[in-house]
Amino acid sequence: MSLPPPSWIWQHSQWPHFQWDDGLVLPLLRDVRLELGVLLGKAGAVSGEASAAALDTLLENIVTSSAIEGEQLNVASVRSSLAMRLGVGEAAYPTSSRSEGLADLMLDAVGHLDEPLSVEKLFQWHSWLFPEDAFSVASVAVGQLRGDDPMQVVSGRVDRPTVHFEAPPCAVLTGELAKFVQWFNQSWGDASLDPLLRAAICHLWLITLHPFDDGNGRITRALTDRALAQADSQSIRLYSMSAAILEQRKGYYQILEQTQRGGLDVTAWLVWFLQSLDSTLQVSLDKIDRTLAKTRFWQRFHDAGLLPEQTKVLNRLLEGGEGNFEQGISASQYQSVAKVSKATATRHLADLLAKGCIEKLPGGGRSTRYQVKLLID
Repeated sequence: MSLPPPSWIWQHSQWPHFQWDDGLVLPLLRDVRLELGVLLGKAGAVSGEASAAALDTLLENIVTSSAIEGEQLNVASVRSSLAMRLGVGEAAYPTSSRSEGLADLMLDAVGHLDEPLSVEKLFQWHSWLFPEDAFSVASVAVGQLRGDDPMQVVSGRVDRPTVHFEAPPCAVLTGELAKFVQWFNQSWGDASLDPLLRAAICHLWLITLHPFDDGNGRITRALTDRALAQADSQSIRLYSMSAAILEQRKGYYQILEQTQRGGLDVTAWLVWFLQSLDSTLQVSLDKIDRTLAKTRFWQRFHDAGLLPEQTKVLNRLLEGGEGNFEQGISASQYQSVAKVSKATATRHLADLLAKGCIEKLPGGGRSTRYQVKLLID
């Protein structure tokens, strides 16, 4: 009598000996490696803003990782906790045990990289994630493995749930987690395994074990950041993998379920992970390009005799992004941002135009819009 086929990836007899198609994975890996090199090169040109950039990136990682789980954090509080630890000014907003714990978790994940991973370290991260005075921990076993109840990811009606995933039972969890921790430590420096692929496998493996009552996704993403930091400690504070996952949250859960229901060929997961990493690197490169463009702009117009209102509007335009007039600014919008009269707004714009700070976009009359005039490299 033949046994039924495994329902989950961890039930395969060869688990966790993952396989993948190099023909599909390696071209993506080369592209991501190239972009990491470009990112590091461009970041060197704005090194004076490195501390502030690291703060922003680590904050984004914390906030977006929680947002993936539907939790909205007090961003100002978390930022203050990070700022104190990074020495970037003093706390400008009251902190909490929650924000302090999240800052400790993030900085421990991407720092102290020579320290080996241990189950105890994962327990410490879990305790930081769920501080004792947080209202949400009443039913969470903090800093310890989950209990005997089956660990399932479900949706739908209570009486007819859809099971998207079931984790290994508690009886084998201790051994499985020990095996994972041993692999994580031994694989760092393994010349036969690219460090970026190691990060992707780390993510899939730990989230599949689902060792805790709650917080598995956030702990997994923190450990993925650690693996990425071990791959390249210089660039990890320049991009946010969690932000890329949040942007594609539906696809993230779909590819995890697809992979966890499949065999040990994890090509599709590795492709998704590398594509997401590529996406967040592109975002970071765009940010650095804007910073460089802004620096060059103010080097050119430092002595142009601009008024404070003009400088304020130009900085908004130079920031780019949502809410900063990506399609250009009109006279009425200038009036609103600069808090000046209509006549003054028109005069300011004419002066900026004459000095070469801005240029007109196609169109005319009341619809006339202006954008910053940047130098072309």
